[in-house]
Amino acid sequence: MQFGKKPVIGINADFVEAKGEKEAFSYVWAGYYESILRAGGIPVILPPMQNEDELRQILNHLDGIVLTGGGDLDSRRDGYVLHSTVRPMAVRREDFDRMLMRVVAEIKLPVLAIGAGMQLLNVTMGGSLFFHIPIDLPKAMPHFDRHSPIHRHTLDVVPGTLMEKIYGDSEIRVCSRHHMAINDVAPGFIVSAKSPDGVIEAIESEIDDWFVIATQFHPESASATALDLRIFEEFIEAVGGVPYEFSLVA
Repeated sequence: MQFGKKPVIGINADFVEAKGEKEAFSYVWAGYYESILRAGGIPVILPPMQNEDELRQILNHLDGIVLTGGGDLDSRRDGYVLHSTVRPMAVRREDFDRMLMRVVAEIKLPVLAIGAGMQLLNVTMGGSLFFHIPIDLPKAMPHFDRHSPIHRHTLDVVPGTLMEKIYGDSEIRVCSRHHMAINDVAPGFIVSAKSPDGVIEAIESEIDDWFVIATQFHPESASATALDLRIFEEFIEAVGGVPYEFSLVA
């Protein structure tokens, strides 16, 4: 990225298959690109492509990638049976997301992974998941409320991590809407935040020359706070961004 230029950040789009007379379509929740814009980046939406060479050509023009939330990963692709509570995302999206994550890891493109994006990051890099918190961790607090898309819970950050740099020592409440969670953390990553019940809510990279921060909660949510936006600001700064008001200084 040239000095003074805003970083260009890719966002993976969701995909809905054709059904009856309704044609297939893709979409992105506005909170993702709005948060990138507010943090000083330029968002670019990536459709679920099928050609790896074409994907690599696009990635060569990006400064970072935001891996978005969505439906569940198909556990059969990682060698597990399909849990009865899993509601897999569209096959075309998952095919693309897994290819995208593999290539991004290979070229060490900076990543902000959110929700299902964090789960994809973890399994791609060698970690594992709990498939349904109420069954696997029966003593855990609620992490999902189907009647409230802005369900929130408190967060405990790990000292010395990026999450502590972002949130400091203030009381933290984050938007939570997941039933899956990280079990074994992938090699090269550390836990940077948990909910009070011990469920992992954020991880970050310790791999040389690869900036990655991932959250199970949703800082792009409509109920997010100014502190939540700091996650996007930290990401934009890490990929070489500068504050908007200084971006045009010669």
